[in-house]
Amino acid sequence: MRPLQGVVVVALEHAVAAPFATRQLADLGARVIKVERPGSGDFARDYDRIAHGHSSYFVWLNRGKESVALDIKSTGDRAVLDELVGRADVLIGNLGPGALERLGLDAETLRRSHPHLIHCSISGYGQGGPYDDRKAYDLLVQCETGMLSVTGTTDEPAKAGTSIADIAAGMYAYSGILTALYRRERTGEGAELRVAMIDALSEWMAQPATVAAYSGAGPTRSGARHPTIAPYGPFRCGDGTIFLAVQNDREWEALCRDLLGDGALAHDRRFKRNPDRVAHRDALERLVVEATSRLPVIEVEAVLDRGGIAHARLRDADELLTHPQLVARDRWGDVPVPGAESVRGLLPPVQLIGDAPRLGAVPSLGEHTEAVLAELGMQRRR
Repeated sequence: MRPLQGVVVVALEHAVAAPFATRQLADLGARVIKVERPGSGDFARDYDRIAHGHSSYFVWLNRGKESVALDIKSTGDRAVLDELVGRADVLIGNLGPGALERLGLDAETLRRSHPHLIHCSISGYGQGGPYDDRKAYDLLVQCETGMLSVTGTTDEPAKAGTSIADIAAGMYAYSGILTALYRRERTGEGAELRVAMIDALSEWMAQPATVAAYSGAGPTRSGARHPTIAPYGPFRCGDGTIFLAVQNDREWEALCRDLLGDGALAHDRRFKRNPDRVAHRDALERLVVEATSRLPVIEVEAVLDRGGIAHARLRDADELLTHPQLVARDRWGDVPVPGAESVRGLLPPVQLIGDAPRLGAVPSLGEHTEAVLAELGMQRRR
């Protein structure tokens, strides 16, 4: 028995945010029926052709789902969708500003006849306000929330390297749906959930915004260094670079003693407390580099381990595939894709001990249409 076995999700989704949420549900055993436009489908299918001829985004986000191709503006296919919604536990959509309302698929309309339904809509900027009708894509939401103001170097802002606004919205939608399912178990009532990308990423920006509110100036971009903790960031070694992080005064004392070879330095007035270390960051980092640059990375790691100082190597994306910690814990699995060998996929981040995760196949466009129609006892009418 999978944790969400028996839960039926109808997904009117594309791109990243909603598919990210529903993939988590599918991994837990929910039946996710992805409704796609005939002929083209989810436009994320065409982002690239990297994964054995399939989009890297699509195979990441859509494993374990059923694809049903419906033209929901036609009478016959709309009847199929209405039947699916009537049997669903959850409907989720991120079709664009006002699209669900124009189609009569908004929560107010659907829950009048389906009070048990959990209706989740994901938008860029939420309902109400001057941005109501704006389209929203990940980079644009990063801009609007100030994420680029804290990401990059002092000379140039940079977007985060992954779709963090979409992922944040998808994660809040996922956790909100789980919360609504739990409440429905107790009350029998469905729910209306609204998730806005700007709200999700604003939550992630709350700490820098707090700095801005109470310091009189927002945090500055600091590249790969932490803006308000020191030493915390990259340091050159004899044969590469290591990242280290000192979180408290005890760790700073250990770093001075074990790596810098000068325990008294921990009590230098320039470096005694973290705000002092940040204020004198340049002088501090010169002292650390003077020590690390004389040693290879592996020896610096050994010293930091002895002192209980957190550290990391800078790895490329392809090194993630062979990361020793992920390999040792068997965190990679095989995900079947249409017309090709499988692709590698990560197991779900949350491990339910004793419950093996499911890595379902990535569907081809409309692969399950006929089977679903037969299950509903319906035929397509145009």
